[in-house]
Amino acid sequence: MTKKTILLSFAALTMSFAAMSQARVGIKGGWNLSNITTDNSGGTKDSRSLSGFNVGAIVDLPLVPKILSFQPGVFYTTKGSKIDAGTKSGATPTSPYLKTSVNPSYIEVPLNFVAKLPVGPSVKLFAGAGPYFAYGVGGKFKNEVYNGVTTVTTSTNIKWDDDTPFNGGDPNKALDKFKRFDWGGNVQVGAEIKNFLISAQYGIGFAKIRSGQDNSTDNKDKNRVFSVSVGYLFGGR
Repeated sequence: MTKKTILLSFAALTMSFAAMSQARVGIKGGWNLSNITTDNSGGTKDSRSLSGFNVGAIVDLPLVPKILSFQPGVFYTTKGSKIDAGTKSGATPTSPYLKTSVNPSYIEVPLNFVAKLPVGPSVKLFAGAGPYFAYGVGGKFKNEVYNGVTTVTTSTNIKWDDDTPFNGGDPNKALDKFKRFDWGGNVQVGAEIKNFLISAQYGIGFAKIRSGQDNSTDNKDKNRVFSVSVGYLFGGR
């Protein structure tokens, strides 16, 4: 190994340690507005957006100090959609009112690359993108039916299949279940004001979330989530 190679390797190692020494850990949380698409073009048919939340932690790892960072994180986040059909006020037995919602919740790991633009001594604007990977942990199906006389409300836990990224022969698949694993991509924009973060993000699920076989006639449901979040990064700017 030449002296030049040794010096370059030492310089790269030094820069890596310097970047790691500037790493900051933060907390972040906010409001979700989610929906579930029903076809490959991204249409949602009769489904409507459902409110939820996200909360978790991120790490800001500078790749180019003050300009480019890698931001992995781990979050608890809710997704889903709802459907309202009919009219509850004045409804008759021939035109009942139906309200149904599904709100799966996940442990989600985003892996974002974030570009930053300093616009003041303590203010940076940023934009980022990256993939996410999620694991389903809970949620409920809720139904409310009004036939003009009585209202019947039911609530059941979401059932998850036993599918994994390494198991393609799961015998427990069924369309009344959700796939345990989800993945997709997200884009975000926001501002970093001193150590505070304000951001808006849109997540696009790439994986079919309903269990069952993958074929041209199968359900095409996929997650879509718009989020507005605030956060705080501990450590120096």
